[in-house]
Amino acid sequence: MAAYAKFESFVGALGLGYHGNLNTNLLKIMLEGSTDAPTAADDVLADLTDEATGTGYTAGGEDTTNTFSEAGGTGTLAGTKVVWTASAADWVDFRYVVLYNTQSTTSTNALIGYWDYASDLTLGNGETFTVKFNNGDPTGNILTIA
Repeated sequence: MAAYAKFESFVGALGLGYHGNLNTNLLKIMLEGSTDAPTAADDVLADLTDEATGTGYTAGGEDTTNTFSEAGGTGTLAGTKVVWTASAADWVDFRYVVLYNTQSTTSTNALIGYWDYASDLTLGNGETFTVKFNNGDPTGNILTIA
């Protein structure tokens, strides 16, 4: 299972209201290579420059179809699984899945967090890569705030 890490700027931006409504904002996940690994200090998507490429992958990634709810003082951000299928050719190596907010109020594509798969992954023609948040199927918790 991939290890989750948050971007430091997400905490401050959340407290200052820059992320707006996490229930209705368009959150996306994208695949990032290992030559420009995400770091906790990155702020916006433009800080990352090694996005995966390949037929069957759309630049900028996919919508998480996210929801945000609160119960008993704990907020939960959930999202649906995303499946990519390589077609026509192999994909270049990728290692990270990056979550970002396309509708933050201070900057476009503000980073939230990422998952590190610990080594480079390559998809051959016809192979699939599935991102399930906390192994949820079809919807799983992306993160909780307590």
